[in-house]
Amino acid sequence: MLRPINVEELRRQVQSASPFPHLVLDDFLEADFAHQVQAAFPAYHHALRLGRSFSTVNEKKKVQITDSGHFAPPVQQLNRLLADPSWIETLSRAFDIPRLLPDAELTGGGIHQTGSRGRLDVHVDFNYIAERQLHRRLNAIAYFNPGWQTAWGGNLELWDRAVKRCHHSLEPRFNRCVVFETSDISFHGVTAVNCPDDRSRNSFATYYYTHEPPPQWTGQAHDSIFRSRPNELLRGYFLMPAERAGRLLRHRALGLWWEMKGRLHR
Repeated sequence: MLRPINVEELRRQVQSASPFPHLVLDDFLEADFAHQVQAAFPAYHHALRLGRSFSTVNEKKKVQITDSGHFAPPVQQLNRLLADPSWIETLSRAFDIPRLLPDAELTGGGIHQTGSRGRLDVHVDFNYIAERQLHRRLNAIAYFNPGWQTAWGGNLELWDRAVKRCHHSLEPRFNRCVVFETSDISFHGVTAVNCPDDRSRNSFATYYYTHEPPPQWTGQAHDSIFRSRPNELLRGYFLMPAERAGRLLRHRALGLWWEMKGRLHR
């Protein structure tokens, strides 16, 4: 179902990429299969019932379906394809990362759908799954948006480590796949989505891991870290700090609740 891939060409693309290693594959899947996957995506209102929805300062009107039991057969087939050893070996050679592993649990991955007036701020992703001792190394995102118009936004942006300059703004073009290295400098985000109310920005994401830490590993595990764009002063100075403070309070409250519950059962 994958179109022919020249691994050496991918290696050259990765090695010359800025601001961090990445590649862009247009016409990623055979056309018929790509259309089957696109047609199998649930409608946005149905996805809201199947998955996890986000409505925060940093992520708005985004739905994530990670349970493959909710995938229609073509999407299940895509999920298997992206975990196939031959595809993983291609990525391993292109990015020079040995012993890559797929994630059968699709932590944070799977079907992603963002509705009209949705957004995803610039961030770096979580870097470690402690329970399984897995270091996150690559993101692969395939897009299924036929007829998507430039005015609708939803571009994937790749930023420098200081979040001062956007090096690439990639449209979520139908049958495009973007793969990039996950690190503490791989800042990326999605521009505001302005599609009609009856459309959504559709993608399928999967992530790859190693048991071995990356060369730049500091020993510090972290969740997603968000940053404001240079023209987002209100978000950077007020909205994002307020969101972080609220999240910290919620985590502390949940911890206290579990502690009290444990005491009651002793």
